[in-house]
Parts: sequence; C-alpha cells; structure tokens
Amino acid sequence: MYLIIGLIIGIVIGCVVGALIGWNQRKKSAEREIGSAEEEAKRIVNEAYKSAESKKREALVEAKEEILKAKNEHEREVKDRRAELQRQEHRLQQKEEGLDRKTENIEKKEEQLSNKIAKLDQTQAEAERIKDSQLETLERISGFTAEEAKNYLLSQLEAEVTHESAMKIKEIEARCKDEADTKAREIISLAIQRCAADHVAEATVSVVPLPNDEMKGRIIGREGRNIRTLETLTGVDLIIDDTPEAITVSCFDPVRREIARLALEKLILDGRIHPARIEEMVEKAKREVDATIKAEGERAIFETNVHGLHPELVKLLGRMRYRTSYGQNVLNHSIEVSHVAGLLAAEIGANVAEAKRAGLLHDLGKSIDHEVEGSHVTIGVELARKYRESEAVIHAIQAHHNDVEPKTVVACLVQAADAISAARPGARRENLENYIKRLEMLEEITSSFEGVEKSFAIQAGREVRIMVKPEVISEDQMVLLAREIAKKIEDELEYPGQIKVNLLRETKAVEYAK
Repeated sequence: MYLIIGLIIGIVIGCVVGALIGWNQRKKSAEREIGSAEEEAKRIVNEAYKSAESKKREALVEAKEEILKAKNEHEREVKDRRAELQRQEHRLQQKEEGLDRKTENIEKKEEQLSNKIAKLDQTQAEAERIKDSQLETLERISGFTAEEAKNYLLSQLEAEVTHESAMKIKEIEARCKDEADTKAREIISLAIQRCAADHVAEATVSVVPLPNDEMKGRIIGREGRNIRTLETLTGVDLIIDDTPEAITVSCFDPVRREIARLALEKLILDGRIHPARIEEMVEKAKREVDATIKAEGERAIFETNVHGLHPELVKLLGRMRYRTSYGQNVLNHSIEVSHVAGLLAAEIGANVAEAKRAGLLHDLGKSIDHEVEGSHVTIGVELARKYRESEAVIHAIQAHHNDVEPKTVVACLVQAADAISAARPGARRENLENYIKRLEMLEEITSSFEGVEKSFAIQAGREVRIMVKPEVISEDQMVLLAREIAKKIEDELEYPGQIKVNLLRETKAVEYAK
C-alpha cells in the first residue's frame, strides 16, 4: 500500500520535474526565436531607411529636372512673345507711316480739287455770260424772244411727232394684226371645233302641269293646310291662279324649286294629298335631287377628265345643274369652258390639266350664291381655298371677271374660254332693258370726246360709227382718238365679244357757178 503510494508520488514528482525541464527548454527556444526576429526586424528597418533615402534622392533629382525644364520652356515662351510683340509693333509703325502718307495725299488732292472747283465756277460764270450774249444776239437776229422760239419749236415738233407716231401705230397695228389675228383665230377656231358642245338657251321651268283644275283644290287642301305644309317643307311659293291646269312654283333657290316640283308631280301622280303624304314625298324628292346632284357632279368630272376633287366640290358642281345664267345652264357652261381652256392650253403648250380644272371650277360660287353673301367670284375663291385647291386654280377663279389682274397663262385662258362659251350665238339671253342701256351708254361714251360730231351704235352694239369734225381732228389724230375711245369703252363698259370703233372724217366743199 505504502509502496503504491510511494510509486504514485514518485511518478508525480517525475512528471513535475519533466514538465519543468520541458518548459525551461521551450523558454530558451522562444528566447532564441525572439532574438532572431528582433535582428530580422532591425535588418528590414535598416533596409527600408536605405530605400527611402535612395527614393528621396531620386525624387529630388526628378523635381529639380522638372523645375529646370519648366523654367526653360517659360523663358522660351517669354522670348517668343517678346519677338511677336516686336513684330506687331513694327507692323503698326509701318501702318501709321502709311496712313500719314495717305493723309498727306488726300490733303493734296483736296487742295487740287478745290482749285479745280474754283476754276470751274469761273468757267461756268464765263459760259453763262457768253450764253446770255449769244441769246441776245439770236433774239435780235430772229426777232423772237426765247420763250416764243421755244413755243414755236415745240409746236413744230409736236406736229411732226403726232404724224410719225400715227404712222408708227398704223404700221405696228397692221403687222401685229397680220400675225396675231391669224394665229389667235386658228387656235380659237380649232379649240371650238374640237369642243363642239351642244348649247341652247336653257331655262329652269317652274310650271307643274295638272291633269285637271279640280286638282288645284286638293293641293290647297282644307283651309289651305296642304299648300302651307308643302311651302313650309320646301321653302317655295306655290302660285295657283287662273292659269288652266298649271301651278307655278316660285323660289330664288333652284334646288329647292326642283325639290318642290318633283314632290308636287309625285303627289299628283299618287293622288293621296295630305300633310303626312306631302312630308314623305318631299323627303323622297330631296333624296332624288341629292342623288341627281351627285351624279351630275360625277358626270362633269368624268367628261372633263378632272380628277382628285374634294367630294364636297363634286356636290357643288352637281348643284350647278339647276342654276342658269342668262338662260345658260351653268354646269354645261363650266364643262364647256373646261374643254375649251384645255384645248387652248394644249395649242400654246400650257398646263392642260390645270387649265381644265380651273375652267371647270371658275363659276363654282354660283352653286351657293343664293345662300351666301358676296359675288360668285368671291364665294368661288373661298370654296376653292376651303377645299385646298392650288393657288393657280384659285387665282384663275378670282381673275376670270377681272376682279384682279390675271398673272398666269391659265388665268388668261380661262378668261378667253369663258368669253367664248358665253358669247356664242344662242348661248345666253340678254334682258332688253340692259341691251338698250348698254347701247345708250356706248353712244354716250363715244360722244364725250372733243371733236366728235355724232356717234351711232350699230350691228346690235358690236360696232360704233363715229363722225368727227374735220376742222378739229386731223387724219393723224384719228388713229390716236380711235385708240383712246376703244380704251375708254374697255374700262367703263361691260359687253360680250368685241366692239369695232369706226371713225369717219369727211371734208366737203360746196360752191355754186353763176
């Protein structure tokens, strides 16, 4: 037992002794390692100091080099700038010297010019004195004063110029007529022949025939309710008078008049005439007229081969089917103007499509001139501009009655085509009162000129024959007077076609032998 305890104590003591010995050895080993680490650290620090010193020296050297380089560049730049400033100063000095020389030259020239002006003044004064002396000498020799001589020369010159200008005008007119009349007649006749449109004086008939006079009472209705309903729905006036078997439809709007006429004819055929039936027939007539308007507009653009029109313009063209001007159907007139303008454009090499389009639309304003304020030219221009027609077409519409001066070839062609279509025999009816007034105005204009003794409008106003006083108007003055009269007629009178101004001068000498 004691032995075991002793062994255990011995083992414990051995372990303690062994641990102490091992710890001592480890301590010594650690001390050696610490010593070596300190030496290594010292070595690294020394090397770092050495490296830092070397880099510091290198940095200093580089800095010194950069400073030296910058200093050299700055000195070189300063030197260049000084050289440039010296050059500029030299140039400025040269310019100043040049300006001084120029100033001296200008002063010399001014002095020379002043001397010349003084000499000229002296020369002019001398010339005036010589002129006055010569004028006095001429007046003394001729027996005329300066004013009398001037008037004498002017009168002589005026007579010579009048004679020469009259002869020149005759010569130019003869030559121009020989050339222009032949060419114009050829172009216009060819265009008219190729168009060859049928044209008759057409009037919108507003009389509706009745099968018998009893139908008048049925149309009037009980207490006039039927006729009031029809007039209210269509906006027309029905005139029922003593005319046998006929009723007159009166309205300023041709479309409304046509609607009323169709509705009345349908009611007469149907026989059932009462407000409800009247309303139904009026609606049906409106649809028929709208369809006809559209079809007529499409026919017009098909006949003239004008494409790309706005649908509203097509409808407005169709409305002209029911519009007349002096008895001439406006739609047929527009179609004919389009054809003639296109043919004239083709003959002279102008834009055919543009001429036909402008000719078709030139009277567009007449389709609604009963509904809108203004002339048909103004209305047509506004409609064409609203539906985005070209400026050339708008100008042709605006200029076709000379509301503005025509500035394009197409505008002139539309003017000519419009006159051709309207002025041909049978195309239009003219009011008798307007006709007589136009002839009286023609004679009044021609009689207003000095030297005119009598004037007579003959050949239905297509010629005016003028008797002049031979003691007032000479042969040479007749040419000038004829041109003045023609110009005044053109400016103040509206007429179809052309008017021939025919001047007659006759000198009679009567004596009796006794």
